Amino acid sequence: MPNFKSYNYNQSSMVVINYRDQLQPGTFEYAIHHLIENKLDLSIFAPKYKNDNGGRKAYDPAILLGIILFAYSKGITSSREIQWCCETNIIFKALSCDTVPHFTTLASFVSSHSIEIETLFEQILLICHEQGLLGNELFAIDGCKMSSNAAKEHSGTFKELNEKHQKLRRQIQYHLKEHERLDKQESKNEERIKRTEQAIETLDKAAEKIDRFLKTQSPRMGQGKRPKEVKSNITDNESGKMTTSKGTIQGFNGVAAVDKKHQVVVDAQAFGEGQEHHTLAPVLESIEAKFKRLGISENIYATGTVVTADTGFANEKNMKYLHENSINGYVPDNRFRSRDPKFANQKAKYGKRHQDNKPKNSKHTKKVIPASEFSFDPVNLICQCPAGETISSRGIREDMYGNPKAMFEGRLMQCRNCDLKHQCMKNPSSADHRKGSGRQVSFIVEHKRKPNYTDWMKHRVDSDKGKLIYSHRMSVVEPVFGNIGTNKKLNRFSLRSKNKVQGQWQLFCMVHNIEKLANYGQLAA
Repeated sequence: MPNFKSYNYNQSSMVVINYRDQLQPGTFEYAIHHLIENKLDLSIFAPKYKNDNGGRKAYDPAILLGIILFAYSKGITSSREIQWCCETNIIFKALSCDTVPHFTTLASFVSSHSIEIETLFEQILLICHEQGLLGNELFAIDGCKMSSNAAKEHSGTFKELNEKHQKLRRQIQYHLKEHERLDKQESKNEERIKRTEQAIETLDKAAEKIDRFLKTQSPRMGQGKRPKEVKSNITDNESGKMTTSKGTIQGFNGVAAVDKKHQVVVDAQAFGEGQEHHTLAPVLESIEAKFKRLGISENIYATGTVVTADTGFANEKNMKYLHENSINGYVPDNRFRSRDPKFANQKAKYGKRHQDNKPKNSKHTKKVIPASEFSFDPVNLICQCPAGETISSRGIREDMYGNPKAMFEGRLMQCRNCDLKHQCMKNPSSADHRKGSGRQVSFIVEHKRKPNYTDWMKHRVDSDKGKLIYSHRMSVVEPVFGNIGTNKKLNRFSLRSKNKVQGQWQLFCMVHNIEKLANYGQLAA
């Protein structure tokens, strides 16, 4: 027979543990402990505590900060799970000095100290500078769109929300009549009556929530010269609907500016809009003000620091901003690869991106009658479709490159009954719905225009020097998002409102920067 070592669960043992010994040099938990105890100024939290002359003693911010930073480094954002870790995990016990803060205390610390968190982020950044981790040679800027604590089903323009409110009221009236009918029956079905009452209560709460929002809020307007109303959200009106590679989400765009030398995040902000155009100037201004405030540089852009950003940040307004402020920026338009001879045979060699993953009958690959088949009169701004119908003008708008374009759209009644709609529209079924739209086409109305700032940027990006500089962008900023998203498991923001989400985003970027200090700073020596 096998001879196994004996074991007995019914026994007691006394183990002597020194919590400081659990924080071994070279580990991330040691770096957190060292920074909190010796480097960071946590007096910034003191003004919010009002228990000087009475009340229960509060947990020291040093304890809470250490616990939360270590939890975020392990991909733990749930305050209940962090509390459980403080009860069971020896490293959490060491960082908390064997205290167990309640999960509400942990959650409140993150959500109510967004300003203090931003100050801590700057303190960590200054330490990175003092230890030589900033090169200030190149900053790469990009955004990472993630869902937040708000449902996209609760989004809509004020008109759409008002229609939804009216629909809910109609449903309530229907259930009230049904409840009255059931109540009058001789043999009452108590279970069905109860379900009807619950439906009325649920619908009434939803209708009241929409009604309260419409009465207390104003329509949310987008960015641009002629701002249009964008969809509001009842749960978190500072979040926005965003299109990502994984579909449409309701959330925030976490934008980060990363230094090339050691991939230290120099600026982290959250924006509740899907478009990235309007985020470039605020990020650049924040970096300049931060570096001046910390004494790193009086004018960081005057030293020739390169700024790179992807095509999502490219528009005429941003190019003008970079030019007028003498910022050494490289922000290509979305056709810069088509002008590069190196990518001339890319489609033939690799095929269209994601083509193999799409069904053959996908609307994304469907070919429709091109706009060139439409008859366009640029003088009178009249457009006729291939079926001979004059379609409606939607005015002239500028595209992202500053080109004026005449916009046209077929009326629903035209496209709905047209024999060519299946050849002319990518999604012909949309014309059969009341909220759908007909075929849309656009034409550039001014071919001979003066050179603009987008042309200036095209010249910079298409040069040999520009191609070399821009080639570093992806290797600088994308690994940061990979570390935060994959290693730290941040796939959604768990808070609501821009300030709170920005605080959480800065905490994760702070964890990333502390790792750089642990791996490349004096702590690694």
